[in-house]
Amino acid sequence: MKKLLGLFLTLIAFGSSAQGIAKKIIEIPSGDMKLTLMVGEDDRLYQLGFGDSDAEIKVPEKLPSREMEFLPCYGNGVITEAAIQATHTDGNTSTDLNYVSHRNEQFGNGVNQTVISMSDPAYKFYVDIYVRCYPENSMMEIWNTLRHDERGGKVVLYKYASASPIIKAKEYWLTQFCGRYKHEATMKEEMLSEGIKVLDSKLGVRANQFRIPSFLLSCDGCARENEGKTFAASLKWAGSFQLAFEVDWNNNLRVLTGINPVGAHYNLERGETFTTPAILWTYSDKGKGETSRNFHRWADSHSIRDPKKDRPIILNNWEATHCDFDEKRLVALFEDANKIGAELFLLDDGWFGNGEYSRDDDKHGLGDWEPSAKKLPNGLAHLAKQAVKRNVGFGIWLEPEMVNPNSRLYNEHPEWIITQQKREPILGRHQEILDLTRPEVQLYEWEIIDKTLSPSKDISYVKWDCNRYVTQPGSTYLTPSRQSHLLIDYNNNLYSLMDRFASGYPDVMAMLCSGGSGRVDYGSMQYFHSFWPSDNTDPLDRIKIQWGFSHFFPAKTMSAHVTRMGKRHLKLAIDVAMSGAFGIDLAIDRATDAERAQLAEGVRLYKSKIRSLIMEGELHRLVSPYETPLAALSYVAPDKDRAVVFLYQTEDGNVPTVRFTGLDTDKKYTVTELNLPEGEKSKFDNNLTFSGRQLMEEGLSNPLAKQFESAVLELKSI
Repeated sequence: MKKLLGLFLTLIAFGSSAQGIAKKIIEIPSGDMKLTLMVGEDDRLYQLGFGDSDAEIKVPEKLPSREMEFLPCYGNGVITEAAIQATHTDGNTSTDLNYVSHRNEQFGNGVNQTVISMSDPAYKFYVDIYVRCYPENSMMEIWNTLRHDERGGKVVLYKYASASPIIKAKEYWLTQFCGRYKHEATMKEEMLSEGIKVLDSKLGVRANQFRIPSFLLSCDGCARENEGKTFAASLKWAGSFQLAFEVDWNNNLRVLTGINPVGAHYNLERGETFTTPAILWTYSDKGKGETSRNFHRWADSHSIRDPKKDRPIILNNWEATHCDFDEKRLVALFEDANKIGAELFLLDDGWFGNGEYSRDDDKHGLGDWEPSAKKLPNGLAHLAKQAVKRNVGFGIWLEPEMVNPNSRLYNEHPEWIITQQKREPILGRHQEILDLTRPEVQLYEWEIIDKTLSPSKDISYVKWDCNRYVTQPGSTYLTPSRQSHLLIDYNNNLYSLMDRFASGYPDVMAMLCSGGSGRVDYGSMQYFHSFWPSDNTDPLDRIKIQWGFSHFFPAKTMSAHVTRMGKRHLKLAIDVAMSGAFGIDLAIDRATDAERAQLAEGVRLYKSKIRSLIMEGELHRLVSPYETPLAALSYVAPDKDRAVVFLYQTEDGNVPTVRFTGLDTDKKYTVTELNLPEGEKSKFDNNLTFSGRQLMEEGLSNPLAKQFESAVLELKSI
């Protein structure tokens, strides 16, 4: 009723004092958020509001200033940062956009879309703005298409933001998710001041190495978990990106997001269409906890593959063997996987290459994807069958985009790599990147996937890796005038390859890996079931890494493995890994009997009590490791009858009470500690009963105080 009243008042305002300056009001609601636009008497498209769906929007009595344009263009009056910049076929460097029309489209599951058509009044240059709404999740997906029908050649695009909405508040607090290799998704928050703050990547491929294309914006104070006006956004793009935050002289914040235009001007031929990647936005007045849950619900319904399919418990051989193994040792590991209850064995790097190019280290063999006759004399299909015989699924590691100079492929096709002419090639991790703009490379990379998977239906999982970024963005295939297209076309062709894989092998599950999380975006994740958050599996570090990613990605998508990295207590490693898509990556054949029993118990608990909550439960971050020595989080079942709570001591020091969120105030819950080492008594008051109201308002007493202590608690309603 409140939303309808707001619209009624808006229309009254439009019909009276604003009659002369507003031709149309376009309201685009999506659950708790709303975008309100106005077509002015000058035919330009202005933004009146973005954020709270219940906020009162007043139609101005005079035409807004040009900095309030929804998609500002360079060169004809706009003096703030431009979203669109183009040079027309006659050399004119200015662009203007006028409203032409808009239409509404309805899809299934309540999804709807508004398409606003714009054109330059002086040129046959057109932009369509797409706003797709997911009301159940309070999510908006915004992108543009650009095209022209100008005579005389090409229009050159220099800037092409996916969206540039304006936010209004007294203060703006930005949280970015940055971090070098092994320190991914580190959260850093700052208050924005007047001027422009740019977060970007120029890496082209596995472009998320130093930050992910996602951010939080909190209004009028630091971001809080359960209160405050908070925006969260994530760009659906695996390549170089730019996130720009401009606070103008009137304290308005414009947020421009999209492909990084540096070194990437695009020559748009007559009749061609350039489509920007979409940016996902959500809003809540209940803090960042709710924006996270909005993203998770949306991902479950509209993005990730097979959201209801259990993520298998994996035993990976990388930490156990690296590239040094043979068929006998692998089959023994299959036996071990079966004994502890693991559901899938993932054969990592080192299974391919022959002769002088045998993949015995990371300097050889990439590009030559024939199974190693030395290590696997009976081939992959036979090996996969041996795993399945032991009731263990079989998965394989692939890095189809890369090549070592020490490979047959490189020697046959040195022109296939991305490099600059007249420059000495620069290696990264002893490898180069194959140029996906080449049709023959596109075909070759598909054949890598197809020839690996098609001979055996027993291969049911793929880990898709990518271990370097671009340092010399040049192509021997593209013409001189199209060199700047390389990184855009590469990533669009990459998505086509990923789509062909997901469509061609719908029953093969897949993990997205890029030397850790160098490629974690919702453009890629639509083709995968999970991703690898970091090559850093030290559980103490993983607590913060997984905490950061949880702001946008559901737990079921975060592969979390038990390893010996950091030489921590095995219990801590298991407890941390159980809060995601659980797996094991250690030399289990060299583990003690006690360690095997501990791992087997972790697997049993995960299957019987935890996985269903990781898959379907709602995340509630309870105590932040950025603020206290404790990290605490929970997953609550949709019916609120069950929950699992994870507590990790990252430093010495006690947080005496943990208050819960997301429970049913009227239900009674028993609290039981899980995964206790044999013979150890719980420090918690096991099997006591509390009301949901007690646990949320008074909290639960926390006995943990020493670094590396951890606990997993089960809450069950009675």
